[in-house]
This record gives sequence, structure tokens and C-alpha cells, in this order.
Amino acid sequence: MFKHNFHTHTAYCDGSSPPEDYVIEALKAGLESIGFSGHAPVPFENHFAIPDNDSLKAYAGEVEELKEKYDGQINIFLALEADYIPGITFDFKHFMEDLSLDYIIGSVHFVKNRKEGLWFIDGPDRNVWLQGLAEYFNGDIREAVIAYYRQINMMIQTQQPDVIGHFDKIKMHNHDEYFREEEPWYSKLVMETLEIIRDNGCIVEVNTRGLYKKRSGSLFPGPAILKEMNKMNIPVTISTDAHKPGEVGLLLDETARTLIETGYREACIYAGKGWESVSLL
Repeated sequence: MFKHNFHTHTAYCDGSSPPEDYVIEALKAGLESIGFSGHAPVPFENHFAIPDNDSLKAYAGEVEELKEKYDGQINIFLALEADYIPGITFDFKHFMEDLSLDYIIGSVHFVKNRKEGLWFIDGPDRNVWLQGLAEYFNGDIREAVIAYYRQINMMIQTQQPDVIGHFDKIKMHNHDEYFREEEPWYSKLVMETLEIIRDNGCIVEVNTRGLYKKRSGSLFPGPAILKEMNKMNIPVTISTDAHKPGEVGLLLDETARTLIETGYREACIYAGKGWESVSLL
């Protein structure tokens, strides 16, 4: 049903393997397209991003070589997943122009509080999420979630990414304990962000990783939000956020069926000169 994946991490950042291993697995899975989207460098010590400019150039060079090697077998694209932290991270335009990227995914993994602290909301360890909530937001989940969505809104308005990555990932370590998605205050924040996404012409990634890693009970974003997005004519693409070669095709068809159930009939793919819609049916 959907044979494309535009969100992939290799050993250049926090993925497990060289880029070619993902291409080989993508071919085995019958994919028609694979986009490499390494974590863009950030100006602080970390263990997840491409570390420096030399590594970034090597990453881009290797992906370009794979484009030529596998031409006619699979479409390969060069991208980055760029973090947005206001006043800290690099402008997305810098990466787009410097590397001649095909596209860029904009994501928030670190939520900035009023005192410059950074709450890390991702990763496998829920205790990190809990400790950050306590340390940087005094355990006030509403204040923390508001800060998260405001940061996404700022990212969209100032950086204009092509794709919004796992935009409701704030729910991943919540487990319905600190807030529930149907609460009016939370729904209001989501709808405000969706309006900004719609008005800025961004594509929303429907990310399967939370499900196949068993860290979330639903996709990022889940069916309730997808129904609202469909009403607003917000375009979507499906991505697996693969960190291992064997993850490149996980839950693509199942997610396509979920999109159909929520009213979607098309999803976006990158086609070399831009994004275009393809049928899910």
C-alpha cells in the first residue's frame, strides 16, 4: 500500500549501521523510496546527533554515492532531522543550503524552560522524562506541555520545515498518567498547532516507531488527531523513524490502513523535485 520511508537514522548519528545496510533492507522490503534523515548537529554535547561538520559532509557524500549506485532500483534522498530549540540550535536554512538537502524534518526533542533548562522528552528511559519534568517544570505537566507545543509552533513559523516529525511525541512517556489526550486544555493546544501547520503548508509525518518499539499505544499522531487533520486537509506522509536496517518498513501498510480509516485517501512522497500525493487505496 505505501512503499516509502523518509525518516531513517544511520551510524552517522544514533542509528546502528552504515547507510547502505538500510538501502539493502529497503529493497528486501519492497520499498520504492528511502530518505536518510540523520540528526542535524546541535551546539552542545550529546550522543544522538551527527557530531561535527566533517561527519556531516561525509554523511551527505555517502548518501549521494548510494543514489548513483542504486539508481533505477530505489529512490534515495538526502535529508536531516533538525532539532529546534529557540536561541540554541542552528537555522534549518543553513543545513538546507549548505548540503543541498532534498527536504528537512523539523522536530522537538528538548523542551526549553524559562530558565534555559532543557527537558529531554525522547529516548527509552522514562525516568529521564520524569526527572526533567520535576527539575525544569516543578512537576507542572500543563506548563511543560504548553512549552512543548509553543516550541513546535515557533519552529514551524521561524524555520518552515518541510515535514513535522512525530509532533505529539510529548505523550510517549506520559502513559495517560499526567494528562489525557481528550482533556480540553490538551486538545486546544493540539488544535492550535494544527492550525499553524495548515497555514504554513507543512506535511505531518505519521510516525510508526512508538508502536513497533512498544513505547506508545498509538501512532505519532494517533487516530483522533488524524481525523481532525483530515478535516483540515493537512497532508501526511508515513515514516518508520528507523534506527536499524530491519525497521525501514515496519507498520507502513498498517498505518496506511489507519489513515484510510480516519478519512485519508492519499499520502505524500518526495519525488525528486518536490512532494506529491499518491493514493493509499
